[in-house]
Amino acid sequence: MVFGIRAVIEAILAGKEIEALYIQRGLGGGLLNELKDVLQEYQIQAQQVPVEKLNRITMKNHQGVVAFISPIVYQKVENIIPEIFEKGEVPLILVLDSITDVRNMGAIARTAECSGVHAIVIPAKGSAQINPDAIKTSAGALYKIPVCRHENFMQTVRFLQESGLQLVSCTEKTNDYLYTPDYTAPTAIIMGSEEDGIRNDIIRISDHLAKIPMYGEIESLNVSVSAGIILYEAVRQRFSASNS
Repeated sequence: MVFGIRAVIEAILAGKEIEALYIQRGLGGGLLNELKDVLQEYQIQAQQVPVEKLNRITMKNHQGVVAFISPIVYQKVENIIPEIFEKGEVPLILVLDSITDVRNMGAIARTAECSGVHAIVIPAKGSAQINPDAIKTSAGALYKIPVCRHENFMQTVRFLQESGLQLVSCTEKTNDYLYTPDYTAPTAIIMGSEEDGIRNDIIRISDHLAKIPMYGEIESLNVSVSAGIILYEAVRQRFSASNS
C-alpha cells in the first residue's frame, strides 16, 4: 500500500503496477491535478470514495489518496504469443472474463500453471485483484505464470483468434460437450463468471462452445473446478498426441 499524493505519483513513475487507486471524493489542489495528469498518461483508473473509506484503510496522513501496488508485473499477451510459436510450442491460453473472487482467481492460476497454460488473460476492469489472498490461494503460481491485463478486453480476444488460436468458450449455452474441440491445436480457453458467464460478444465469435456434463440437481460448478476440468481435458489430448 502507498498513500499520499506525491508518494503515489512517484510509485507510478517508477513503473509500479497499480492494482487499485482510491481518491477522496471532492479533493482538489495543484498536486492532485499533477496526479490526474500522470493517471491519464499511464491509463490508470481511479475510484472516487468518501474519506471514511480511506480512513478505514489507514489512519496515517493519506492526503486523500491511497493506492495498492500489485505483487506481480502484468504482461502483454501480444508479446507472449510470438514467443510461444518461436519456441515451437502450441499455445494454450486461459482467458478469464470477469472472475471477481480472489480465491477463485488463485485456485484457477494454480491449476493453470500445473496444466501448462502459457498465460492468463484478464480484463483491466471487473476482474479480481491480484492481492496476497490470491497469491496464497495460488500456492505461488501467480508468481510463475504470466498474467496479462488488458484495457480493451474484446480486442485482445480477437487478437488471440487472429493469431491462429481457436476460441473455446466454456458455457451452458450449447449442446456440445467439452470433449468435442481438438485442444492439440493452438487454443484459448475462455471461462466466465459464475454470475454472468462469458459476455455475448465473445460467445458470438467463439470457434467452439463447450459445456461440462452435469448429472446432479445443482447444475453448476465452482468456476475454478470447471476450469480444472476443461484444462485437464486439454492436457489429456495433448499428452495422448505426444505419446502416440
